[in-house]
Amino acid sequence: MVGFKNRFMLMEVFLDPDKDLLGGEKSPIILTPFNVAEAIKDSIRINFGECGLGSSLGSFDVKYVNEITKLCIVRSSREDHRQVWSAMTLVKSIGNYPVIFNLLDITGCVRTCKETALKCEKEKFEQCSKSLSEDEKRKHSNYLERIKNFKT
Repeated sequence: MVGFKNRFMLMEVFLDPDKDLLGGEKSPIILTPFNVAEAIKDSIRINFGECGLGSSLGSFDVKYVNEITKLCIVRSSREDHRQVWSAMTLVKSIGNYPVIFNLLDITGCVRTCKETALKCEKEKFEQCSKSLSEDEKRKHSNYLERIKNFKT
């Protein structure tokens, strides 16, 4: 018996400081799995239609989002991962805040995805750790624990 094949995409979200905020909003956005998933679903609907959205929703899920380092893990089926990936590159904003998605890695194995995500998290945290408060550093350690316990 063959198991269901997934692809895990490790993405980096760049908040675009060069563009003006849409709608005159002043505060930066807080990334959550919900608003990232909604932005990707909207992009799938716009670019591939309702049938494209329906076919990709079977296994689509935003499994992890770190609001500090702006890394996220998106799961999709092996058959639909290219469509989801294409839609993510076409996302222009989350809420009213302009963003750009950057693909760091695509894997078919949860273990490999966890290892790559931990490596990227540690590198990004070293870059921005000097400007973080103690509360944000504690939050980041909680995010690392969530990756270590990450399962499909």
